Amino acid sequence: MPGTRKLGRTTDHRMSMLRGLVTFLLENGRLETTLHRAKEVKAMTDKMITLGKQNTLASRRQALAFITKEAVVVKLFDEIAPAYAERNGGYTRIYQTGPRRGDAAEMAIIELVK
Repeated sequence: MPGTRKLGRTTDHRMSMLRGLVTFLLENGRLETTLHRAKEVKAMTDKMITLGKQNTLASRRQALAFITKEAVVVKLFDEIAPAYAERNGGYTRIYQTGPRRGDAAEMAIIELVK
């Protein structure tokens, strides 16, 4: 179930981290992070793209409340969401890349599906 991983952080720190990761993913289209973070970012990103597909003032304000950069919200509503207009979910893909050197954390690449 998305949103149940605590990721070893307080709620405020965790939400701030996820907001930054979702903003980076929507801005660049690709992100490398740990597997558990990637699974949380996937759920949040799919929700933001679904908001972008609605394309109402209320959904734009909800996206602005979560995404940290206004330019990324404009890109979400003008470019990203219309590309997924006929798709009913599954906007992101996660690839596992193996353990990280140093602490052996499982790493993954998350990217937007073309």
